[in-house]
Amino acid sequence: MEVVRGELSQLVDRQVNLEKKYQSVLAKKMELIGSTKNPQKLLDVEKEILSTGGELKNSTHVFGRTLRQNPLTSDNLVKIQEDRTFVEHVMGETMSELVQTCSFETLLEAVKAERQRKSSLQSTIQKEQDGRKRVRELQKQLLDIKKEKELEIQQRNEMISHLKDQLQEMKAKTNMEGKYIKKCAEVAVAQSQKRCFISEKDMKEEIERLKRKIDEENRANQEIVSYLNNHQADLEKKLDFWIEKYERDKEAKQKELDTLKQTKAKDLEKLQELTKLYKEYEQIVVEDRIEKEKARRKAEQEAIELRSAIRLQAWWRGVMVRKGFGPFGKKKKGKGKKGKKGKKGKKK
Repeated sequence: MEVVRGELSQLVDRQVNLEKKYQSVLAKKMELIGSTKNPQKLLDVEKEILSTGGELKNSTHVFGRTLRQNPLTSDNLVKIQEDRTFVEHVMGETMSELVQTCSFETLLEAVKAERQRKSSLQSTIQKEQDGRKRVRELQKQLLDIKKEKELEIQQRNEMISHLKDQLQEMKAKTNMEGKYIKKCAEVAVAQSQKRCFISEKDMKEEIERLKRKIDEENRANQEIVSYLNNHQADLEKKLDFWIEKYERDKEAKQKELDTLKQTKAKDLEKLQELTKLYKEYEQIVVEDRIEKEKARRKAEQEAIELRSAIRLQAWWRGVMVRKGFGPFGKKKKGKGKKGKKGKKGKKK
């Protein structure tokens, strides 16, 4: 019994020490997150937390297994004593009932009550196990949330540092740009003033040049007006001369036109007579040509008919000769011999 108690006390002390160590490591991590920006230290602390958590988990598992496997714990001894007392009491009452009434209703009721108590106890144990499981899940979720928040805080701290650096760079850049813009503006103002001075000088020179040119244009205009007036007078004189000349030429041309009209009328009358005579001659020539054409065609027709008749007669003679028609027919043989003899006798 003493050995069991010593072993249990060692396990309990080790469990308590590991829990204290785990709490101290977590506190150290929170301090580092708030005070330092070195990620290497945070990684070392994370590794230490994981190592301590693993040891605590193993120790808890060993402690629970020891309690389950060791039957000589104080709780188990008390439970055994209570069960022994309960069984002794039930057996005594059952024996008394058997002696008195020859029945064991007390035993049945005790068994039934014990079953109900065990069922209630099992339900309570199941609820406790579910509660512990839920607590472990919530603790795990809490650790995950802590890790996420710590990582998020670390990232935000890094982002804040980065933004601070960017802010410093932007301030320096803004100061440099302001100085540069100021210098550029001063140079631009100086250049604008210089350009304005040069432009003003050029404009004054241009004004003087334009004034001189206007004077020259005025003198030239006066001379041109004088010239045009003189030229207009000359043109008016020439116009009067040409108007008189036009009237004289017009009268002369009108006379020539009248003469030409009279000549044209005479020529037209003569042309009509010649046209009439030409038409008569042309009619005679046409009629003569028609007569000659008729005679030529008649002669050609007669020549064609003559050639056709000659050909027809020649063809017919050939047919008569070949067929022996008419005077071209063949004589009999006897008559032919007698004739030959008579001719011979006559010759003698």
